[in-house]
Amino acid sequence: MGAVVGTLTLQTKQRRPSRDNADDDFEMTVVCHRPEGLDKLEAQTNFNKRELQVLYRGFKNECPSGAVNEDTFKQIYSQFFPHGDKWTDKCYASTYAHYLFNAFDTGHTGSIKFEDFVTALSILLRGSVTEKLQWTFNLYDINRDGYINKEEMMDIVRAIYDMMGKFTYPVLKTDAPKQHVDAFFQKMDKNRDGVVTLDEFILSCQEDENIMRSLQLFENVI
Repeated sequence: MGAVVGTLTLQTKQRRPSRDNADDDFEMTVVCHRPEGLDKLEAQTNFNKRELQVLYRGFKNECPSGAVNEDTFKQIYSQFFPHGDKWTDKCYASTYAHYLFNAFDTGHTGSIKFEDFVTALSILLRGSVTEKLQWTFNLYDINRDGYINKEEMMDIVRAIYDMMGKFTYPVLKTDAPKQHVDAFFQKMDKNRDGVVTLDEFILSCQEDENIMRSLQLFENVI
């Protein structure tokens, strides 16, 4: 979960609009997409109006058009990758950002609107345990067939290891992603049918203390 949430909140948490100009900051000028009303977003998420204004100000700064496509999303994401000064490292970040973008783009439109962004962030930061795990399951379910197979899990885990693993100490072995996936799949595939269902995923994660702790890491980030 840390890899999912960490870079998504760095920018928005640093921006604080003044109280006098908060309402003005939320208003958009002429853009391609106009977000839903503040009251509606407050009702649909776990953020209050003040927090939504802060989040929107950061989103509008990076995405003046009101929506972000995958290429722009990757560029924004790579800015927060801690070792993004190297071309190869940016490629690693871009691979993971591709999967992350697809998880945010729930409508399969090819772009992320502010509503998509804030809804996902609301779940990741303040959703229930079940909501957070459902969102994470959808991240791993690349082909969106309702199951996670070992190849899908390997693609996501390898992208995370490629992005972060080589900067850990001690340095991870090259077969670390496969070992990680084999261990988790052995634990999650309860009925040994070769795929992990949502129920199996949630149950296995709830039984893992490290995963449960990671779900709470960013609850107070905004």
